[in-house]
Amino acid sequence: MCVLRVDRPSTFQLGGHISTEPRINDRIRVPEVRLVGPAGEQVGIVRIDDALRLAREAELDLVEVAPMARPPVAKLMDYGKFKYENAQKARETRRNQTNTVIKEMKLRPKIDSHDYETKKGHVVRFLKAGDKVKITIMFRGREQSRPELGYNLLKKLAEDVGEFGFVESSPKQDGRNMLMVLGPHKKKTEARAEVRAERDRRAAERQADAAAERTEQADHRAQAATEPHPKRKRGPVDNLDADIDLS
Repeated sequence: MCVLRVDRPSTFQLGGHISTEPRINDRIRVPEVRLVGPAGEQVGIVRIDDALRLAREAELDLVEVAPMARPPVAKLMDYGKFKYENAQKARETRRNQTNTVIKEMKLRPKIDSHDYETKKGHVVRFLKAGDKVKITIMFRGREQSRPELGYNLLKKLAEDVGEFGFVESSPKQDGRNMLMVLGPHKKKTEARAEVRAERDRRAAERQADAAAERTEQADHRAQAATEPHPKRKRGPVDNLDADIDLS
């Protein structure tokens, strides 16, 4: 008995790349479409040949905008311009998108004044950068029987940083911890714009200072060049013959 063995490929790929681009012009393979004019006006249901003819006469593209409709909806438009404008809008949307970042700061109910000022400085920096801050008060041992210590500390912190943020989530007990969330007054995009503006301002000041220093040095050199140089008195050494070896 002869057995024919056929080696199957170890890996293979089913299907291929699925295009997300809409069908345009001759790629639209339906007998009729619901046609929309370039200004959004409803033309009605027309044969695909007539729709393509109208597109050619208007020097536009026939673009299938709702393929699942019955019949599909197609619109007359400049498809190249349409794609460019959509790409610009998508780029602008990505530029304006900001990821919500929540920073965390942990404190003890009996924190000393120096550590409190340090932690408060970090919270202010986070809020000025447009980030939310979750404040966690950690209780240990008998401290859990005095939740008012944590509440008063959170209230004081919220008042101290009120210029830069607000209480988004009021203090609440969570097991051995007490939590509060502060939100920034300014959005992330506004905070970034202010940081860029401040950086540009400092760079401009440094350039202006450097230019002023160069100008001042040039003025000193010019003044020195115009001042008369006093004649040096001749001494015994000046009367010696240069060819005499003094060694």
